[in-house]
Amino acid sequence: MRVLLFGKSGQVGWELQRAFAPLAEIVALDRDDAAPLCGDLTDPDRLVTTVQRVRPDVILNAAAHTAVDKAESEPDLARAINADGPNALARAATRCSALLVHYSTDYVFDGAGTTPWTEDAATAPLNVYGRTKLEGEQRIRASGCQHLIFRTSWVYSSRGQNFARKMLRLAAERDELSVIDDQHGAPTGADLLADVTAHAVSLVKRRPDLGGTYHVTASGETTWHGYALRIIEAARAAGQPVKVRTDAIHSVGSMSFRTAAARPANSRLDTTKFRRAFGLVLPHWTVGVDRMLVELLGC
Repeated sequence: MRVLLFGKSGQVGWELQRAFAPLAEIVALDRDDAAPLCGDLTDPDRLVTTVQRVRPDVILNAAAHTAVDKAESEPDLARAINADGPNALARAATRCSALLVHYSTDYVFDGAGTTPWTEDAATAPLNVYGRTKLEGEQRIRASGCQHLIFRTSWVYSSRGQNFARKMLRLAAERDELSVIDDQHGAPTGADLLADVTAHAVSLVKRRPDLGGTYHVTASGETTWHGYALRIIEAARAAGQPVKVRTDAIHSVGSMSFRTAAARPANSRLDTTKFRRAFGLVLPHWTVGVDRMLVELLGC
């Protein structure tokens, strides 16, 4: 099996290389990779040419414009990366009969209510990021290519900058912290997404009827405040420098922080369809977060 991966240096892209290494020959690209192959989703013609050159069995698109607030001021760039690029990949996948795997987001929903979103729930994005990601989904489905679209939420890894690193830094510097407690979701590890993708691809190559759109997150739910408490208490238990006391980590509403883009309050995703289709158990969010913290804290 030959796999063509876009977004190799991102959180999910990095883990996909690990997960697919024993299964396939991998051609991994990023936006700044040199010719003749192109990993730049803003260049649709060269993307199509790249797919034609590689002739993959599977295309993994882990590239995206994920700077949610910045997208509000650069909607054309967000649309080029999140919608036009995936559309080009879908057209190319159709021509070479490849399976296209694409990652989307809980931001396609408006975040109303408290019920976990199912795949067929009405979409109503609140911001440019969500609208362009939804458009990317729609164009993939309209292309008629064989595909898997995985919507997920609150993705993290132990690499690069993330919420956990930020909380650890702030906890060592400040006497008090304020963290949002009215947004609900499930922190989901990039490693989990990569592992379930490898499993799902293997099944879909044998059972094309399993293609489609699925919700994939860790199980359980929390708030950003609950997530922060888990991180900071783990650091304290590991003997790391923690200045802030637990009772000084204040829970606040989203209105306490001004952002360019509105965020959904309800990011809960119902994963029943995915678990039934692929026979997998999705671990509780604390399992992956605790493992990440062991890496970050060196304990």
